[in-house]
Amino acid sequence: MDKLIIEGEKKLFGEVSISGSKNAVLPIMVATIIEPGNYVIEKVPKLRDTFTMIKLLEITGAEVDFNEDVLTIDTSNCNNPEAPYDLVKTMRASFYVLGPFLSRFGYAKVSMPGGCAWGPRPIDYHIDAIKQIGANVNLLDGYIIAKGEKLKGGEINFPVSSVGATGNAVMAAVKANGTTKILNAAIEPEITSLCEFLNSMGGDISGIGTNQLLIKGVDKLKPANCKIIPDRIEAATFLIAGAACGENLKINDVNPKHLEVIIQFLRKVGCEINVFTNSIEITKPQKILPVSMETAIYPGFPTDVQAQWMALMSLASGNSTIIDTVYHDRFTHISELLRLGADITLKYNVAQIKGVNQLFGTNVMSTDIRASASLIIAGLAAEGITEVSRIYHIDRGYENIEQKFNSINANIKRIKE
Repeated sequence: MDKLIIEGEKKLFGEVSISGSKNAVLPIMVATIIEPGNYVIEKVPKLRDTFTMIKLLEITGAEVDFNEDVLTIDTSNCNNPEAPYDLVKTMRASFYVLGPFLSRFGYAKVSMPGGCAWGPRPIDYHIDAIKQIGANVNLLDGYIIAKGEKLKGGEINFPVSSVGATGNAVMAAVKANGTTKILNAAIEPEITSLCEFLNSMGGDISGIGTNQLLIKGVDKLKPANCKIIPDRIEAATFLIAGAACGENLKINDVNPKHLEVIIQFLRKVGCEINVFTNSIEITKPQKILPVSMETAIYPGFPTDVQAQWMALMSLASGNSTIIDTVYHDRFTHISELLRLGADITLKYNVAQIKGVNQLFGTNVMSTDIRASASLIIAGLAAEGITEVSRIYHIDRGYENIEQKFNSINANIKRIKE
């Protein structure tokens, strides 16, 4: 198992490029199942989750080639609409195959995600959605068994906007008979990207980018190629690192429109920011101002950036509050930030942060993808050396993380524990 050794108090400067979006590429990869044929997907990040999804595609019968950042997928011989527990338990996004399996085969056998309750990240939204368009669903031995050879248009109204459930519903409905209306649909850029890809295949989806999608089912799609959008969460992570210890740091290959709320909050912190067509420059303020934050669905502040923001607020000149309204229990990074000298108290889903003058390097442990990113940011700003273990988490969502930071004057080493 690898760990990262981070030298603290390094000033970050220069330019770094952002990879393709993890949360955009995974649903597009499984969308290729819907219509047999050859697909080429560009700007694909090399992540543990990408390789997990490749393995799942190969289990279904697809042929996949991954060269540089180009993914070639041939789904002509897909014949096994099953997602086994061993894969789904390691990556919830594996559940995205539910919609494509139904659309292609009229049948899906997908494992329940391991260790995940139906409440905080409810898969019942996925189930209810496909029922609304004619699927018959049963739970057997830990698997969702869905049958629907004659899916038909219907109305789906999500009680709470859900990215995963919206994606699955769209992919299931794109070839259904009739028209499907999705109310309270997710409007995240990753869902927009998926819908645009399906339309490039010949789908008929309108209302893209709004919370009401109209999907007119088509008889036939055709394979298409696409380029993955920039990863807004990775970009936000590097911007927050710049706010903590950056000087004339330039983040390239981004879509600033996807980062408007992050830019707004960083300016409140006191950062100097210049925004260009596909890049952003940032310099840390002399004094980091405390800015309270509450997560929200897009276009609000992303829950996937909550941990990184907490690392920054730990260094602020005053007190701030962070409330996570999306995932109430997403605070495992607090105990590790405390080890670095942060002053944070948590009650329910509300974290109170008292800014400290200095963090101090020590041994900490990754608990999830974004918690890992917060520890790297804190370690870069801390005095001394920080060792971050269990970094397989960060490899799920960040491509070559230490190499990218080292290219902007960090000193991070990956070693075998």
